[in-house]
Amino acid sequence: MLSLSLISTLLLSSCVLAVPLEKRTPPNIPTTAAAKTALAGLTVAAQGPQTGYSRDLFPTWDTISGTCNTRETVLKRDGTDVVVSSACAATSGSWYSPYDGATWTAASDVDIDHMVPLSNAWKSGAAQWTTAQRRTFANDLTNPQLIAVTDNVNTSKSDSGPEEWKPPLTSYYCTYAKMYTKVKSVYRLTVTSAEKSALTSMLNTC
Repeated sequence: MLSLSLISTLLLSSCVLAVPLEKRTPPNIPTTAAAKTALAGLTVAAQGPQTGYSRDLFPTWDTISGTCNTRETVLKRDGTDVVVSSACAATSGSWYSPYDGATWTAASDVDIDHMVPLSNAWKSGAAQWTTAQRRTFANDLTNPQLIAVTDNVNTSKSDSGPEEWKPPLTSYYCTYAKMYTKVKSVYRLTVTSAEKSALTSMLNTC
């Protein structure tokens, strides 16, 4: 028979392994209280024009370390047991997409989503930034702006704000809204009234 201590150890190990991979998420996600305070401090304004916008004005992906660029760095950060080639390409691993609850074992099935879409940022203040500032925003590993998710879910989100698109998993509304609000606050981007209302409702699920 297994000893009680061994059984306890095995149970603890199984609990650790059962921790959702969504725990491997971007840094600096605020508390609910901090997110609500930040949301209250955002400037509410109509979106500016799309005129002049191009993804090329938000250069991606930067080289972060050695041959690893921003995408590859996020794949390693958000994945489990990620193995990379000498060129830093992910050759194996497991990625949990908190938007829809899917788990993938091929990096090609995973996109790196910009929490606040680049087009949204352009229309809420980034049009006035320098290219260097937009590059920082598009490659931000310090704030919860980048996250590895299912590619077709990211495609469905496209450039939509939370007033138009929300994660398929309602259980992720809280975290999503906290991340989105944090990024808007850090970069002093405006929100529309509909955007703020959607974020408020999502934070109320926390």
